Amino acid sequence: MMPQRYTFKLAVSPSDVKAYFALRRSIFCQEQGLFDDSDMDEIDRYAYPIVAIAHDTPFTTMVVGVVRIYEPEPGLWYGGRLGVHPDYRRVGQIGKGLIYKAVTTANTWGCHRFLATVQQQNVRFFQRWHWRSLEEITVCDRPHHLMEADLEYYPPTNEPRPILPFSAKEAS
Repeated sequence: MMPQRYTFKLAVSPSDVKAYFALRRSIFCQEQGLFDDSDMDEIDRYAYPIVAIAHDTPFTTMVVGVVRIYEPEPGLWYGGRLGVHPDYRRVGQIGKGLIYKAVTTANTWGCHRFLATVQQQNVRFFQRWHWRSLEEITVCDRPHHLMEADLEYYPPTNEPRPILPFSAKEAS
């Protein structure tokens, strides 16, 4: 049996958290130009960062995907800042894994509804993974859709919920 190529997990170590924020900055500031110097915001104070780790060799690992989840009110969860390193954007494998990890984790922690703002060009991808568009919206002067996950497709797991999320403070 071949070893698993990617691992999807909460970013709990300081090195994973630093790599999480570095990849976000690379994607959302440098590549897409959505933000100037940083895409960090108030939500990062209570969001749970999730990373995709590539295991390219037995001795080399690298954060290649990111997403955050957060609960602004009991039972209502959001996902955001989903991004994949440009060298790993093939066939949706990492994006799909990040979505699945995000929603199943929130579902484990009492999610009754999971929403995300999705960039226009990614709406069809999300629809293939059991999401529906609720409305078109504009974020950072770009077209997005507010979308909702079908929680029946994302069963709860046994992921323990950390007492406090790892925040942007961990990245400095």
